[in-house]
Amino acid sequence: MTDELDKKLNEHYAGKVVRKDLTKLIKEGMNVPSYVLEYLLGMYCATDDEEDIESGTAMVKQILADNYVRPDEAEKIKSKIRDRGQFKIIDKVTARLNEHNDTYEGQIFNINISRIRIADDYIKMYDKLLGGGIWCIITLAYEFDENSKESPFKILSLKPVQMPATDINEYIEARKHFSKEEWMQVLLRSMGMEPTNLSPIAQQHLIARMIPLVENNFNMVELGPRGTGKSYLFEQISPYSILVSGGQTTVANLFYNMGRHQVGLVGTWDVVAFDEVAGMKMKDKDGVQIMKDYMANGSFSRGKDSIAADASMVFLGNIDGSIENLVKVSHLLSPFPKEMIDAAFFDRFHLYLPGWEIPKMRPEFFTDNYGFITDYFSECLREMRKRTFSDAIQKYFRLGKDLNQRDVIAVKHTVSGLLKLLYPDGNFGKEEVKECLEYALIGRRRIKEQLKKIGGLEFFDVHFSYIDLEDNEEHFVATPECKSSGLIPEGELLAGCLFCIANQTEGGNKGLVRLDLQKMQGNGKFEHTGFGSGTTIRDELKEAVNYLRSNISRISNDIKFGDYELHLKATDIHGISTLSGMELAVFISLVSGLCNRPVQPQLCILGSMSIGGTIIGTTDLPGALEIANDAGAKRILIPAIDMMQYGNVPADLMTKFSLEVYTDPIDAAFKAIGVK
Repeated sequence: MTDELDKKLNEHYAGKVVRKDLTKLIKEGMNVPSYVLEYLLGMYCATDDEEDIESGTAMVKQILADNYVRPDEAEKIKSKIRDRGQFKIIDKVTARLNEHNDTYEGQIFNINISRIRIADDYIKMYDKLLGGGIWCIITLAYEFDENSKESPFKILSLKPVQMPATDINEYIEARKHFSKEEWMQVLLRSMGMEPTNLSPIAQQHLIARMIPLVENNFNMVELGPRGTGKSYLFEQISPYSILVSGGQTTVANLFYNMGRHQVGLVGTWDVVAFDEVAGMKMKDKDGVQIMKDYMANGSFSRGKDSIAADASMVFLGNIDGSIENLVKVSHLLSPFPKEMIDAAFFDRFHLYLPGWEIPKMRPEFFTDNYGFITDYFSECLREMRKRTFSDAIQKYFRLGKDLNQRDVIAVKHTVSGLLKLLYPDGNFGKEEVKECLEYALIGRRRIKEQLKKIGGLEFFDVHFSYIDLEDNEEHFVATPECKSSGLIPEGELLAGCLFCIANQTEGGNKGLVRLDLQKMQGNGKFEHTGFGSGTTIRDELKEAVNYLRSNISRISNDIKFGDYELHLKATDIHGISTLSGMELAVFISLVSGLCNRPVQPQLCILGSMSIGGTIIGTTDLPGALEIANDAGAKRILIPAIDMMQYGNVPADLMTKFSLEVYTDPIDAAFKAIGVK
């Protein structure tokens, strides 16, 4: 049903818009990208006259029925070309240089014709033929020569499915007739989405998906549930983006083929999007390093040369399970393959788009109203890559001290991209910049929060803010999912229950461990689960129990170890697998349970002890405190020996806690349960 916005679109962008329900209607059953289909709809249905639309739709259907090559009908079309001598088809074409005979050979996908000669002129005009292929309207002829080794099929004409020309100034000038809210609806409907059925935050994210299409060298990651349309934009909306499905890729394919002296995908496409990142593999050992270099400065070195390119990189993948749990026990970049879990690599990302805040696609989310013809829209977005609004921030705001140079670059990139999408005419003020700035800061902070978990103290500065130049007031931003992890709950725990920082037996990693004690009447039996196997942890548990038996009278004359049966369970929250450094925590848990005194609320225990009760300090105190802070601890039980490391801990971090300093195991146990 036509609404007021549809009328405005047809008035100011006459011939450049199409009803999106026509796309859905015709596309069903045809594996043809939206920009191909809407190129044809734009030729025949770019109007609001119902009769013209009806006849135009019939024409498009006929063209597709006659000329679009379905893979299962390829042989029929080949036969038709042979019988008629020549025939026009719509198909995807790719090309490669055959260096043995110095000619370009093409492959036409659906019709399954390979090694067909392509004239050099077409390669010069449409170099994307060499980099993944493009959809074209092709006139094929059939000339059989029994003495020739070439394909009998000949290309008489080849024309990419693209609009011949786009007046970007017209696109920009007509924008002034729309409010911000109306323009957001136009953008979303041009993607095929119906904004009236989407939440404001979902609308924001869907528009942010388009930033790589308007911003050069923009690096973005989007992880979220399946079915939210992550790959749709890059596969269907723009002929200038290529979707690389999960699997093995090479430096030659992405960057530069040394054998052919040919630039890879980053040199021939505006956006290179990697789908299903969990299955992504780099065949070359230096692949990730070259990717890091390119993402950092838009260039890479191959041989003696440094090669620059403008392609944005987008990484798409699925997150299984609850985001809340993932934040608690791991990080939001965990779907990446192990070889790519590298802080330096992730630090190159400009924006983390939270796919879990976008709903799974349902019929009511797709529009039946007017939007830009996809091909026209993609051309305009591409033209906007030549402009920049990265200096818009400094007119109104100053970025906070926690943002380093990479953070600043990332934020400026995101703000520039959003402004280009929402205000291509440059008609924006302070409030418009502020809205984009806050979104950019949150998107970059989401990256830094994960880097903090992966890379530790190096990425501690995550308290992103901006200062208003008018009143010099500082405003902080926070990511919704990282405001509070809640691992260590508020309020009182059961006696014998506590949280501590444990070490990994091999590897040096740390993690949060929860201990829960069950106490029953018995004969002094002690059992345990969840601690893993190995002599180290067995010896630690034995030392803790023996120390308690030897010193129980110093704790209380009213309790006897032999009167109870104790079962202690460890929960390895951060999955460090092989636990160590648990003696003191186990000892305090047993004391808490036997005395029936819970430990203080939101307490985390640091340090350990050796045989005889000698206190062992915390290795990497800043890292341990960071884990405790992320888990929600407010009190820290810390050995006095750790005071020598206080200088290594950022002041901001130290102020997060109330410190309880202990000198020996008994002192630690009493302070843990609040006995002075």
